[in-house]
Amino acid sequence: MLRMAQLTLALAVTMFSQAHAQGFFNKTLALQSVNFHVVCANEGSENTLCITPSGALHSPQVIEQKIEGSVIGAEVADLDGNGAPEIYVFVQSAGSGSYGTVVGHAVHRGSAMAVITMPEIADDPKLSAGYMGRDRFSVSADRLVRQFPIYRDGDPNAAPSGGIRQVQYRLVTHQAGLRLLPVDSETREMR
Repeated sequence: MLRMAQLTLALAVTMFSQAHAQGFFNKTLALQSVNFHVVCANEGSENTLCITPSGALHSPQVIEQKIEGSVIGAEVADLDGNGAPEIYVFVQSAGSGSYGTVVGHAVHRGSAMAVITMPEIADDPKLSAGYMGRDRFSVSADRLVRQFPIYRDGDPNAAPSGGIRQVQYRLVTHQAGLRLLPVDSETREMR
């Protein structure tokens, strides 16, 4: 009886650990002799994102910030071609919409990390027409790419019928610092 209880407890601990590990985000990325270790527990709707840079940096700064949602991916790139890498962390909000955001930081002057901002999709009526979340992000060449389904009036949450919109962003130096600005978009019909 005691042996059965121990096995049951061991199985429960293993199942809990596996379920916990499935949500946990832990990834190390490298570019231009700089490493970025990205960690997020992904527990609940509010989390703490931790980015630890290392490698060819004078005095690396650990970045820790609160996010609304969970980390679903991360990529490194040099979108502005200045020879210093950037880290892009893709966040998805909790709930049925799963709205996407990007947390970005760039190596600046060999050690400091500069924040990269991105305008809200809702701020652009043309780009946000039919938008209801479910974003997917990637890096392609010198652009950050965002894709999401388009909802027509009356579409249920699980069945968008308006195609897929793809928005490409370029990293530029802006008055307020580094900013991802939309430079191209296209909408493709669903097949």
